[in-house]
Amino acid sequence: MSTITVPAHATSITDDVEQLRKAFSGWGTNEGLIISILSHRNAEQRKKIRETYAATYNEDLLKSLDKELSNDFERLVHLWALGPCDSDAYLVNEATKRWTKSNQVLVEIACTRSAHDLLLAKQAYHATYKRSMEEDIAYHTTGDFRKLLLPIVGTYRYEGTEVNMTLAKTEAKLLNQKICDKCYNDDDLIRILATRSKVQINATLNQYKNQFGKDINKDLKEDPKDEYLSLLRATIKCLTYPEKYFEKVIRLSINKTGTDEGALTRVVATRAEVDMKTIKEEYQRRNSVPLDKAIAKDTRGDYEDMLLSLIGCADA
Repeated sequence: MSTITVPAHATSITDDVEQLRKAFSGWGTNEGLIISILSHRNAEQRKKIRETYAATYNEDLLKSLDKELSNDFERLVHLWALGPCDSDAYLVNEATKRWTKSNQVLVEIACTRSAHDLLLAKQAYHATYKRSMEEDIAYHTTGDFRKLLLPIVGTYRYEGTEVNMTLAKTEAKLLNQKICDKCYNDDDLIRILATRSKVQINATLNQYKNQFGKDINKDLKEDPKDEYLSLLRATIKCLTYPEKYFEKVIRLSINKTGTDEGALTRVVATRAEVDMKTIKEEYQRRNSVPLDKAIAKDTRGDYEDMLLSLIGCADA
């Protein structure tokens, strides 16, 4: 489901490092060369490039990139060069520093990553910031937001395929009862979302629709402006249909006055190597427009070229 294209024959990491160094040398920066290398290397290759660059030039590649690039292009290249777990740690730290109640980045990372990938992100966070991810979330959040986010980030979900249908029916009724009573911060409701496997949650929510006639997220839209309910709906969407969640993030980032480059950059940089092909298909189905055309219409220059390359546009 990845959209990046990697050379069929193994590339020389040393050559890549030398070419990147050349891109920074002389008058001006060769942005095209940077794109042609980094956008066509997988996570393991990018990690080796960073390690070899540091060993060869005694400088962090990310610092070199930050000095030479700017604006949205710099941020996209930076997140992409960081690699999966380090970019997740970076995004979580960024989100906690400028926390707003509508910020869904923490839910996005906690609920769309595998249990192992979330653990790696937490380890990267600890190594980089010398604090636990949970510690910073607890410090920067309050009330219902803290009550929901801490168990979601702190869990290590079972990822098997087994489903307990009796439990699914029971917990569907329990969820409906709590929602009807407007107990949106109920311990049992949060426990189900935070601890059950994703296949078990899907089974429960299917039972919810079968028993009560509509999707649970429709019942959680009593007040569309309620930021906690918005976070709760995002949690459910990320756990059950991440491709629909990310399609919506991209759609909202470009189909309005002014582009939300932060959201567009985050999704492309973190999903290109995971499920961007599925997200592109969902975007086409939902909007009747190919994602590459939508991005090309709304972005420019090196930033556009890097985005298109990462989503697998042949012309990029």
